[in-house]
Amino acid sequence: MAKEYLNIINGRHVPARSGRTFENRNPADQDDLVGTFPLSDADDVNDAVEAAKAAYPGWRALPAQRRGDIMRRATELLRERKAELAEVMTREMGKVIKETRGDVQEAIDTGFYAAGESRRLWGTVAPSELPDKMTYVTRQPTGVWGLICPWNFPMAIPSWKLFPCLVCGNTAVIKPATLTPASAHAFVETLHEAGVPAGVANIVCGAGGKVGEALLNHPDIGGISFTGSSEVGRRIAEVAGRALKRCSLELGGKNAQLVLDDADLDLALEGVLWGAFGTTGQRCTATSRLIVEQGVYDRLLEMVVARAAKLKVGNGLDESVEMGPCVSDGQRSTVHGYVEVGKKEGARLALGGDRLSGGDYDRGFFYQPTVFADVRPDMRIAVEEIFGPVLSVIKVRDFKEGIRVLNGTRYGLSSSIYTRDVNRAMKAVELIEAGITYVNAPTIGAECHMPFGGVKDTGNGHREGGWTAYDIFSEPKTVYVDYSGGLQKAQIDNA
Repeated sequence: MAKEYLNIINGRHVPARSGRTFENRNPADQDDLVGTFPLSDADDVNDAVEAAKAAYPGWRALPAQRRGDIMRRATELLRERKAELAEVMTREMGKVIKETRGDVQEAIDTGFYAAGESRRLWGTVAPSELPDKMTYVTRQPTGVWGLICPWNFPMAIPSWKLFPCLVCGNTAVIKPATLTPASAHAFVETLHEAGVPAGVANIVCGAGGKVGEALLNHPDIGGISFTGSSEVGRRIAEVAGRALKRCSLELGGKNAQLVLDDADLDLALEGVLWGAFGTTGQRCTATSRLIVEQGVYDRLLEMVVARAAKLKVGNGLDESVEMGPCVSDGQRSTVHGYVEVGKKEGARLALGGDRLSGGDYDRGFFYQPTVFADVRPDMRIAVEEIFGPVLSVIKVRDFKEGIRVLNGTRYGLSSSIYTRDVNRAMKAVELIEAGITYVNAPTIGAECHMPFGGVKDTGNGHREGGWTAYDIFSEPKTVYVDYSGGLQKAQIDNA
């Protein structure tokens, strides 16, 4: 029997006030019902925000190291349950079990990092320009946050947001994606089991148009952290800006791997296969474009097509499967729509290009690994985010043109260059317009202790991950302590 999930508000498991629910089914097998979830609305959000607001004074007063200790205990529980959490995630999201273990591991890594950062919420001490006076900066929490998460990394990305948010002394209401709520729900349950007080971490399930908008517009929400599309991100930035709410946006990508003539082609092949078809291409950092210098274009294209044709596609619970389904029928239709666009634009379909059908494939939302050759840089499939297993291969004359083509989209998240020439590698690092650049590695593979984010339409300047996440969730406070015993007038006294 499928599990019935409830919202977690003020430490209690409660249904949506409306009593309505929605189903979460396995995208590889629609007969597999993962669970039912509350279809919440603004009333439920208001309950959660009230609980978070009430819990905030006590939580912020708890020493940061104590908050970190609770994060550490939660992380130990995640580590103990890694196998079962990964299985649930594969069932609700579809990506292969090796990847969902990695998703949980990223949450584990982020949790241990957060526990350490609780002892490193450092400020700055600087000398005063006046005698018998000291100046320093400390970090302060900012209040109640709304955290809106995507479906492709249903535990890793909530951990990127919740762990630093809570360590900094804030409270939160998290809205998981409707396609993958079970993993985030398990994460919040683990936090409570580890000792997070009631009201500090609340989860409200439901659609973005109801729950997301209610969070965005609630007067007691002081900050929004969102990961998702650039279009939705613009809407969030607009509304948050009018209310002067803090707003952290991690948005789309159209990432490219640039391969030069002197590259190790076997290594470049492994990189592009993992980057393009890992997570069924459903990553904001996925390798959507392969830009190849003309001297090795034909050879590398042949290698990519031959290997991609052999990828085993199926239910991700099978350890031998290399690529799972699209997360939903709607997402698969979007992918197929872009394939049709690519064909109409004149790109050469070198591999795939259709839904997988027959047998077990008919029970899920499977799509063929797809490769387009002879793609022009201005084609829609070369500049728009597809979020599926579709790779566009582009030929360029030289390094200079390769950089120009790589930079020729409105996104700037991740990037990659394969070359044995250290000079050109370092020049690429300088010239590529992206928040992340890999040298001789694919466009995916972020590590939890390093900043994550991008430029242009990929975000609004904030970086999740690493120490930079703690800048998002805390406010600098400058303190002046005058122990001179008299009135000092700063610049006037120095005039």
